[in-house]
Amino acid sequence: MTSPCPLCTASDEEILYLSDLYRVIFVNDPDWPGFCRVILNDHMSEMTDLTMEDRSAIMRAVYATELILRDLLHPDKINLASLGNVVPHIHWHVIPRWKNDSHFPDPIWASPKRPWSNKPAVDQQEIANRLKASLG
Repeated sequence: MTSPCPLCTASDEEILYLSDLYRVIFVNDPDWPGFCRVILNDHMSEMTDLTMEDRSAIMRAVYATELILRDLLHPDKINLASLGNVVPHIHWHVIPRWKNDSHFPDPIWASPKRPWSNKPAVDQQEIANRLKASLG
């Protein structure tokens, strides 16, 4: 028997934007300021399982989230990832990165290279406001 999908049964999420198709959440991880996820509200594992219209809508949310994070936080880079190896549920990671962060240029899942101080402050409400203005 398989365990329930953690993205289908998610609780205590900090939802920044919610549509019928997807939600954008704030990943409350103090190690990664601004880390967001765009999560499909239905259990499907591959983007090609979606209609072209739904694929476009999901990607529009990913791009809007990226643009807002770039504008507010001024990272050196944004990492976009859709892996699904551990949780086979369509979701995109949108991760601001800075050259002085603890792992740069390696992925956030790698071992840290250095300590990271002076992390940027994140205004979740402002992200939510801008997502609403951009998407809905």
